[in-house]
Amino acid sequence: MSKVTVVGAGNVGATVANVLAHKDIVNEVVLLDIRGDFAKGKALDSWQQAPIDYYSTKLTGTDNYRDTKGSDIVVITAGIPRKPGMSRDDLISTNAGIVSSVTKSILKYSKNPIIIVVSNPLDVMTYAAFKASGLKPNRVFGMAGILDTARYRAFLATELQVSPKEIQAVLMGGHGDTMVPLPRYTTVAGIPVLEMIDRDKLKAIVERTKKGGGELVKLMGTSAWYAPGAAAAQMVEAIVKDENRIFPCCTFLNGEYGLKKIFLGVPVKLGKEGIKEVLELKLNKSETKLLHKSADAVKSVMKTFDKMNIK
Repeated sequence: MSKVTVVGAGNVGATVANVLAHKDIVNEVVLLDIRGDFAKGKALDSWQQAPIDYYSTKLTGTDNYRDTKGSDIVVITAGIPRKPGMSRDDLISTNAGIVSSVTKSILKYSKNPIIIVVSNPLDVMTYAAFKASGLKPNRVFGMAGILDTARYRAFLATELQVSPKEIQAVLMGGHGDTMVPLPRYTTVAGIPVLEMIDRDKLKAIVERTKKGGGELVKLMGTSAWYAPGAAAAQMVEAIVKDENRIFPCCTFLNGEYGLKKIFLGVPVKLGKEGIKEVLELKLNKSETKLLHKSADAVKSVMKTFDKMNIK
């Protein structure tokens, strides 16, 4: 059994902790936030849920990194949302500073954890955590593709009037408008999706998926948390159980897909050592072009971060 720390007790972080507790697969979940009492309250609320929903996972809320000592896995959700009048560079600078500081603080008390980044802008925040950690690249990666794929599958399930359980899909690229859903690798109970839906409808669903986060912000006035939190918890479960699940994750590429020294969403095999393998799909020319276009967008943000020289 393992110890998991979730940094950030906001909606996403609290959902990660709560979903993990329900899975009952780790000994302890530590919920850490600069607002210590807030984290303690969220953890206490989840612990009081345990007798009702029947789980034994210990939940601890804190603002002290000493309480994270010996963490096997750390999920970083800390950061601020983009505010009116805030430039993209301002957001990168602020959140990269937070993510870098969190990563260094965690490593004072946990020698070789696996780090899952959820903070936005996702791809560059994963890069920031990797640079701050000094860990091997298979142990630092980001959660985006699972969420984006889930949105894509949910939209398809609604359109086709089938259970979302029946839909499998692959999605690659950066987390945002340049993501690359792959209809050719999308199936419904093993049936290629292109045999079940018109191309125009499928194209509309792909476009809705790309803007899935923005749609929820417009509806609620804030970012999503149930699906992102559950997605991060699913990654933790795959690691703890050494399941070798195949998920799209934001990971370091060093030659795969013709891309080098970049963090980008691709399908990987996930288990107890983190990312065990990057899977290289045989993309066609059109798919490769879209993936490289997405990579160019991510690289430009990574360069912006590098110029900031955040320590």
